[in-house]
Amino acid sequence: MTEANQSGASKSGRRPAYEIVADALRVRILAGELTPGTRLPPDAELRAEFGVGQSTVREAIRTLASENLVHTTRGVTGGTFVATPDIGQLSAHLEAGVTLLAAAEGVTVDQLMEVRQLTEVPAAGSAAYRHTDAHLEELRATIFDLSAAVGPEVYANNQEFHRILLRAADNPLLDLITVPVFRVIGSRFSRDVAPEGFWRCVDEDHRAILEAVERRDSMTAMTLMRRHLDHLGDVYKQMDLLRRQN
Repeated sequence: MTEANQSGASKSGRRPAYEIVADALRVRILAGELTPGTRLPPDAELRAEFGVGQSTVREAIRTLASENLVHTTRGVTGGTFVATPDIGQLSAHLEAGVTLLAAAEGVTVDQLMEVRQLTEVPAAGSAAYRHTDAHLEELRATIFDLSAAVGPEVYANNQEFHRILLRAADNPLLDLITVPVFRVIGSRFSRDVAPEGFWRCVDEDHRAILEAVERRDSMTAMTLMRRHLDHLGDVYKQMDLLRRQN
């Protein structure tokens, strides 16, 4: 087999060799056989193991690097290493995927809000008994004066309130999963067409949730968050209908 045929798809329609190599290495990484910080075997060893040429191995490594699974350094101690997971990068990848789905109308408002219900309701309960004094101060800082606040500030404070609650729940996976959904909703709907009284209701909901968290009343915090998200979902569906009609 020539190097060109190894790297690219063959005329018979078989998968390119570099994809097969990348898949095999990806499985090892995700299975924990190759842990973060571990150096991948040298090119020569990979070529011998898979029976491919240098360009095929390099293309496989580039594929894994594009997925942020590995990174390459130069120098005497250089090489290709399994990447250490980064929450920000993972969240950005998830956000891109959810955004594409939403843009293609592949997800509905109900589905987006269901994810928020599944994550934010228990998070509010956890935040009620796991929060620190610093979390409370941050939450209080997001409570705004509706008579003085302007649109962008109101929306930013609204989103930050939810993010702080997620952080207070002390589970980074909640932030990873939920924040991309926040951003998709933010890009999908214009707050300029929110119904009258919407932000006042949001403000009242936030104040009530904050009081429950301050009292470490987990059950009430969960109940209030569920009700708050139900309200948001109803409004977003109205806004989505207007968007479609226009």
